[in-house]
Formats: sequence, C-alpha cells, structure tokens
Amino acid sequence: MVHVLGLLVWTLIAGTEYFLYPAFGWVMFVAVFYWVLTVFFLIIYMTMTYTRIPQVPWTMVGLCFNGSAFVLYLIAAIVDASSVTKDLDNHNYNSWAASSFFAFVVTSCYAGNTYFSFISWRSRTLQ
Repeated sequence: MVHVLGLLVWTLIAGTEYFLYPAFGWVMFVAVFYWVLTVFFLIIYMTMTYTRIPQVPWTMVGLCFNGSAFVLYLIAAIVDASSVTKDLDNHNYNSWAASSFFAFVVTSCYAGNTYFSFISWRSRTLQ
C-alpha cells in the first residue's frame, strides 16, 4: 500500500513545474528514493529471497529502513505542505496540495511500519 501512495506523491509533483522550486526537488528526491527502495524490498519479500541470505539481520534492516523512511518522509511532507501556496503558481496548486496530503499519509504508513518493525526486532533480540 505504501508503494502505491508513494507513487502517487511523486507523480502528483512530477506533473508540475516542480524544478522551479527547490523545496519540491527535495520532496521528489525522498519520494522517488523511498519508492524505489520499497519496491526493491517488496520484491525481496515476495520472492522470499531473505530466506536464502540468513547472514543479513533482516529485522534490523527493516527497522532501519522504515525508521529512516519515516523521518525523511516526515521532513519532506512538512516541506511540501509549507511550500504549497497559491502565490507560487495557481496552475500547480491542486497537485501540490494533494501531494502534501498523500505525503502525510505515506508518513503515517511508514510510522506504522516502523512500529511493527520495532516489535519484530524486539521479539527477535529477546529470544
């Protein structure tokens, strides 16, 4: 679900003249970077590749990935929301406002993933 919402964030921005405003460049970087990584980890999970590489502490990898995604997406969502004004460009206002809303939705999804990754990591370290 988070990969679909993340895709929505960066496509809403990519359809505008975001390159004229550096703040939206940062949001695009975070959205595209974590979208690619999320799809990568989804493929690893769906193909069960993680079972063939037991040397990697996958619970820690998941915790670090989701935690960093939460923090950087939170910063990007705040930057996105604070940069949306009708004064900049009326033509792009609706797309930017929608991207801001969905950036906060993706942030909350990554927060939930971070919580569940922490619970999983904690249960593995207590065994």
